Amino acid sequence: MASKGTKAVEEARPQRLRDALRQARIEAADRTGVVVELRDAEVARLEILNEALDPLFAEVPVGIEMFDRGISQGDTPRLWIDMVAHVAMGRDKRMYRFVQDTRHGRVVLAEAHDVPTIVKAVTDYIARRMIEREHALVTMPAPEVATAVKKPRSRFWPFVFGVIVGVVGLFALALFVSVRGH
Repeated sequence: MASKGTKAVEEARPQRLRDALRQARIEAADRTGVVVELRDAEVARLEILNEALDPLFAEVPVGIEMFDRGISQGDTPRLWIDMVAHVAMGRDKRMYRFVQDTRHGRVVLAEAHDVPTIVKAVTDYIARRMIEREHALVTMPAPEVATAVKKPRSRFWPFVFGVIVGVVGLFALALFVSVRGH
């Protein structure tokens, strides 16, 4: 009898709206086998994955702005993790494909039917990117300490010296020409 009472209390307890919406999306995504609704099913599955990534992105420190997560609604819907990595649905529209664009082409980082596997792959990717960022910041040379600025040399005295040498040279040339002419 006690078990019936606790079961009744659990059933009477209201279900969280977020959990109910998530369950409704999963059910809707599973029912959409019609070709016309495949794109909506892809977006729904990507939204489910996006919600599953919320706790992960909540742990990323505020000062790190490397990640820009969002779902693009193009011909091929994608869940972007950052500028070079995204999750798209596979050909069967039920498999998640986590890929990264590199200079040598696109690399598949993970592929799975279940959300937890992709969440793990995205978590590993974010951790690696944050470590790469730390290494890049550590290896940057420290800014040089400003030293006392030396006063630039005056250009007046070299000019005066040049004028004197020029006048003496012209005088010598004139003297040479006049002595030779007589």
